Amino acid sequence: MKYVVIIGDGMADKPLEELGGLTPLQKAHTPHMDRLAGAGVIGMVRTVPRGFSPGSDVANLSILGYDPSRYYTGRAPLEAASIGVPLGESDVAYRCNLVTLKFERDRSGAVMEDYSSGHITTPEAAELIEAVSKELGSGDLSFYPGVSYRHLMVWKNGSISAECVPPHDILGKEISAYLPAGDGEGVLRDLMKRSVRLLEEHPVNKSRIASGKRPANSIWLWGQGKKPQLVTYQEKYGLKGALISAVDLTKGLGVCAGFDVIKVPGATGWLDTNYAGKTEHALDALNRADFVYLHIEAPDEAGHSGNCGDKLKAIEDFDALVVGPMLKGLEERFGEYRVLLMPDHPTPIQARTHTDDPVPFVLYDSRRKRNNEGVTYSESIAGRSDIMVIEEGHRLMDYLIKEVSA
Repeated sequence: MKYVVIIGDGMADKPLEELGGLTPLQKAHTPHMDRLAGAGVIGMVRTVPRGFSPGSDVANLSILGYDPSRYYTGRAPLEAASIGVPLGESDVAYRCNLVTLKFERDRSGAVMEDYSSGHITTPEAAELIEAVSKELGSGDLSFYPGVSYRHLMVWKNGSISAECVPPHDILGKEISAYLPAGDGEGVLRDLMKRSVRLLEEHPVNKSRIASGKRPANSIWLWGQGKKPQLVTYQEKYGLKGALISAVDLTKGLGVCAGFDVIKVPGATGWLDTNYAGKTEHALDALNRADFVYLHIEAPDEAGHSGNCGDKLKAIEDFDALVVGPMLKGLEERFGEYRVLLMPDHPTPIQARTHTDDPVPFVLYDSRRKRNNEGVTYSESIAGRSDIMVIEEGHRLMDYLIKEVSA
């Protein structure tokens, strides 16, 4: 038996007036997801436990079968695991975004214009983080490059309790009310402030401005935590696993779960990602592994941007270039398989950030096909009376792997 989890990050949404009262999932042409919904167990699951911030870290940890109340220690430590940064017992890892701030003329204030600096390229970002490390790093503070705008800072004996806000939650807002607050705020705010002068003068940003692109003119520190301790999938389920994602956070979860984390050329986490390559690598991985977790970031990024057209494209590309080929490949290469299809959380266009609402899922078993007449894959599943409802998201994986009766 082969097990495949296909995540369309942030696909779920709310009805939009510009789509005639439909959600992007309802409006998009998604024949392959609809086919799964018509033949599998359908339901709604709460991936973010009540009281937790609706981050991708918590949601994906839950989907993988780990109870966040027991295992969650923060976002940045997972990203540290992804890029091979070892954390000591006293180390606190922080996510370090390269962001675009729009300053007032007199520099008295600034607005969060772009949490991704125009989806800056990884090579450009690496140059900037190298400069930040050289200027702001010290014996206790270290900076490490990641992918695109997503990077890492490790603070030895650092504060873990400061209140830090994700930059994608404050797009278009004046930043002063959202700067780090509480224990350690002085160090964190000083680093962010000092980074502005350094980054504004850097040749990479001058070149980006000359090309009409947004500059990465500040770092933004958030998502802190200490090293997590997960039991591996081999220990938990007796399975050898693999994971494919363009996002360090998700890859870090794979490392902690003991998966083979597969690097796919051209995987960007945006609309231009190598969908076909990710799908083919996932299918190839199943020759060596029992379980594959395939994560696609583009719908989430489109939700954060507030661009409905981009989100529709991301969803349709996900269906056509990932779900369809994956199902075809499974049918051709493997006799028996089970598929879990879902978003990790909603990223509504109007909110431009994550919410903790339950999301629709499909559990499909190639041996036991259902006949859900007229069912399509969307949030409308929630209105049906014949669905599974799972309140504790970390229990969903048992239905896939242990084949708990549904």
